[in-house]
Amino acid sequence: MTHFPPPAEELRLLDAELRQLDARRGQLLHRRAWLVTALQATATPTPAPFAPPRPETSAPRVQNVLLVLGGVLLTIAAVAFTLVSWGHMGITGRALVLGGVTVAVLAAPVPLLKRGLRSTAESVAGLGLALTVLDAYALHQVTLADVDATGYIAAASAVLAALWTAYGLLPRTVELRLPLPAALVAAQLPLTLWAVAADADLYAVTGAVLVTAGFDTGVALRVPARSVRITAVIGAYGMGAWGVLAAGWLSWTATGPSAAARAAALLLFATGVVVTAAWQQVAAKQAGGLAVAAGLLTVAALGGTARSVVPDEWTVPAYLTCGVALLAAVRVDRLPETVRRGLAHASAAVQGLALLWTLPLIGIVLLGPVTWAEQAWSGAPGDVREAVLVNAPWPPHADTVPVVLAVIAAVLLLAPRDAFRRPRALTGVLVLAWATALVLPVVLEVSYAVGLVAFGITTAGALAVAAWTRPTERQKAETVTEEPSAASKEAPSAAATKQPEPSESPASTSSAPRQPATTAAVAAVDLATPGPTATVLALLTSLALAFLSLTTEPATLAVLSALTALFAAASWKPHLAPVTAPAALAYAAALACATGAAAGWQPQYTALLVLGVPVAAALLAARLGGSRATVPVEVAGAAAGLLAVALAAASTDLPMLALVLSLCGVITAGTAIRPDRRPVAYASAALFILATWVRLAAWDVGTPEAYTLPVTVPALLVGGLRRRRDPQVSSWTAYGPGLAATLVPSLVTAWGDPDWTRPLLLGLGAMAVTLLGAGHNLKAPLLLGGTVLALDALHELAPYIAQVTDALPRWVPPALAGLLLLALGATYEQRLRDARKMRDFLANMH
Repeated sequence: MTHFPPPAEELRLLDAELRQLDARRGQLLHRRAWLVTALQATATPTPAPFAPPRPETSAPRVQNVLLVLGGVLLTIAAVAFTLVSWGHMGITGRALVLGGVTVAVLAAPVPLLKRGLRSTAESVAGLGLALTVLDAYALHQVTLADVDATGYIAAASAVLAALWTAYGLLPRTVELRLPLPAALVAAQLPLTLWAVAADADLYAVTGAVLVTAGFDTGVALRVPARSVRITAVIGAYGMGAWGVLAAGWLSWTATGPSAAARAAALLLFATGVVVTAAWQQVAAKQAGGLAVAAGLLTVAALGGTARSVVPDEWTVPAYLTCGVALLAAVRVDRLPETVRRGLAHASAAVQGLALLWTLPLIGIVLLGPVTWAEQAWSGAPGDVREAVLVNAPWPPHADTVPVVLAVIAAVLLLAPRDAFRRPRALTGVLVLAWATALVLPVVLEVSYAVGLVAFGITTAGALAVAAWTRPTERQKAETVTEEPSAASKEAPSAAATKQPEPSESPASTSSAPRQPATTAAVAAVDLATPGPTATVLALLTSLALAFLSLTTEPATLAVLSALTALFAAASWKPHLAPVTAPAALAYAAALACATGAAAGWQPQYTALLVLGVPVAAALLAARLGGSRATVPVEVAGAAAGLLAVALAAASTDLPMLALVLSLCGVITAGTAIRPDRRPVAYASAALFILATWVRLAAWDVGTPEAYTLPVTVPALLVGGLRRRRDPQVSSWTAYGPGLAATLVPSLVTAWGDPDWTRPLLLGLGAMAVTLLGAGHNLKAPLLLGGTVLALDALHELAPYIAQVTDALPRWVPPALAGLLLLALGATYEQRLRDARKMRDFLANMH
């Protein structure tokens, strides 16, 4: 009987057998991996399977190339036969050969089309068309040699166009795509060449070109075949551009109303063609561009006619009037929307070109007076135009610039705008009105005094507009986005923990997160309002007025006083103060300089007068507090202070420079009293130190400690106060700069001092600093004092060291150097050996 072990024993046996199988499997897998690696290392690479080469071109393309090449070669052969072999045959033979070959070739496409060889039929048809051209050439050479070549080409092209059209419309050849486009290409020549052959003038030739372009346009609009339409469009644009450019040149160079009217008729004909195309292609993308072209052609036609009867100065206003008149067509409801929009764009383009024409005069009026800075107070000119131009030439025909600016401003003012574009339109009206007021006195050549008054009125008007257009919405937005108040900071969670009432909608509870986007939108709209633009225009006009007033002393003082008062008064408007308050301070500084120069003061004394501006800026900034105008006012005051220092430094009066620096230090010290301007105290200390140094230099004091101790003492005091507040501050930060400011210059001076007093005092001071650092466990005083003390002692022992060095034999220094190098080499070798031991130890680790 078979013995079955107990279940526990059987399970133990099965587990043992499975473990042996797993171990054997691992050995076999390891051996297999080794064999695979060995075979891969010794096996030769097998070549990749051969792949057939990929064709670089398709069969239809090869077919087309072969057919085209064959047709070209046959055409060349026919040309060679006609030009070379023609004279070896009689008239009958010539007619029979050319006629027979042409008829045979033109008939060959019919059976080819029946067999489905369309490409071959196209090539043969092209050869037949080329043979008809050669037939026409042969006919002229044999029978019509006395006929004018230009007229014959015109007639031949017309006949060929008709024959090719008839050939392309035959029932059995209607499938060919080449004859009809070729006929259209031939149709481009007859009218123009007939006009040239008839010795017509440029107007007739241009009319022929435009009629041809109109014919092409009609074909492009009516013929459905794609190849014909593409050819017609190319011809319409090419011939149309040629004709329009020629007609425009004729209109611009017309010397009388008759010539201008003839050119205008040509341009109006082109306009009719373009309008028809735009009307037919309303749904197409080209309709807008065609409408713009129609509008520009209309302006060129009517403006050219008006130009011939008005003076040269009124040329641009005449064209501008025609451009503005286009806006009347925008209100015609019968016109498609695309056409009306295109006409509006054409009118805008004409107005933009007219505006560009005015820019040179505006630039001269703004930048021309700057030249007076080089020849200040040299005498008043005769009129304001002379004052503005100085040495610059007057732009040609610029007397009508104010009219152009006023017309464009009126168009912007009366043009309908929505709520979003209306502020931008008003901004444009403001700029144009300002430009008109700016150039009008110059154009009218008013007197110099009246011109100054006009510039001042323009500045005041711009500031008045800026004050009137107060951006209340933007201020409200800024108020909403300002930092929360103290009460809201004390209970920040009140709004967050508030649950919405049952009557509140989800939209009302989620309106707060969208508030920044609303604020940004309000700010973006505010940037388009006339207020900021008017402020910039006021600044530009005031600068031109200030330079223009440099002709005489009274004018300079009067203008600078008026500008200072004007911008100071405008600063009462909070939204203008960030710009107008610094401008008022700048003009006040310029007034102080002009007053000193008029009084004959030297620059250092004028600097004292200029210091009144920083004083006023500091007082005004303290009053403004956290306003947006505070920083600009302080910057303007600082710039005026630098101007005063520069004026004082321009002379050799050191006591006066020290006084100016001290007064600047007083002003900055007063500013540093404010809690938010405490860092200004560093600038105040620096100014006081500079004033002290300048005063010492004026007294011819050469002791460096006199210059360094005023820096060291305050620096050490400030460092001590800082360490008292924050004991974690390093001694290098607290005491290092102050100690180095005196110890280092004194040490440098002591090394060059042959006397013993300075080294002794420096050594005592350095020892005291070292002991204080050791007593208080401060690293900076300990190291700085100890280093200076050691170097000072070395300086004192230097003569004795030199004597000992001279007493040593000459071989001692090289021997010492050799011992030092040996010691370094031995140490380096020891380090290398330790590194090798560590490397070997790490390599032996598993």
